Amino acid sequence: MSVQQASKSKVAVSPLELENAKEPPLNLFKPKEPYTATIVSVERLVGPKAPGETCHIVIDHGGNVPYWEGQSYGVIPPGENPKKPGSPHNVRLYSIASTRYGDSFDGKTASLCVRRAVYYDPETGKEDHSKNGVCSNFLCNTKPGDKVQITGPSGKIMLLPEDNPNANHIMIATGTGVAPFRGYLRRMFMEDVTFKFRGLAWLFLGVANADSLLYDDEFTKYLQDFPDHFRYDGALSREQKNKSGGKMYVQDKIEEYSDEIFKLLDDGAHIYFCGLKGMMPGIQETLKRVAEKRGENWDEKLSQLKKKKQWHVEVY
Repeated sequence: MSVQQASKSKVAVSPLELENAKEPPLNLFKPKEPYTATIVSVERLVGPKAPGETCHIVIDHGGNVPYWEGQSYGVIPPGENPKKPGSPHNVRLYSIASTRYGDSFDGKTASLCVRRAVYYDPETGKEDHSKNGVCSNFLCNTKPGDKVQITGPSGKIMLLPEDNPNANHIMIATGTGVAPFRGYLRRMFMEDVTFKFRGLAWLFLGVANADSLLYDDEFTKYLQDFPDHFRYDGALSREQKNKSGGKMYVQDKIEEYSDEIFKLLDDGAHIYFCGLKGMMPGIQETLKRVAEKRGENWDEKLSQLKKKKQWHVEVY
């Protein structure tokens, strides 16, 4: 299916004025005066064999808290801060998982991809509710119509550069770190917007098993509809083995395709990393090892990528 054919079946979005802003919106609502938004829906994203629960949460901001793909919202959970009695909780940041038009394509909602942070007592093996993540459990427990205090939007590091529609984009996510990339890909492949993407988007997604894959149906559809412009590789740590027989992590997939990845980077591709901060050391070690095998100095290469604004990291 050519890009021309596919663009005919793209979804109309509104208001198209959201395309006109030259600069991203930033910090329209601050922690002292957050915006009160409303929950539209909460949906479990993972199958029964997934460890833990990840939810897709759609929030109605009424068009009052606009954002760009790759930005984050802050959420202030209800209740008081145990470390500062009488004060509200600290803001928790969540990468937005939708485009600026939201999942209903009308510019009035934002979606978050949230994994419940659950703490198990190492001695009893039982869940200790007192140590569970306050905000992730609040969000996953909300019902349509519930109110939620949001701040932001914030962040510029993960904005999708749109100046060159032929540019290539390599996206490396672990778990809920896929959120910003879902936004990019909907903008590239689903919505009829001024940005007409003609490059390659390549997504690597690391999760525990097939039941833990997030938004897999969307990504699989792009593969069918845009085979020349999208690649998608999963690393399922509990179901696949790497070449040395260990668990398969995203860095093993990076190593497997390292020749292509390095060539793309040399030709100006953007590379993005999003997920838990524990993902980066293993990835950096792999990239360093691969570079050395190729007779390149990784530290020099990395500083060049940063200088040319090709390197984008958001980990938490």
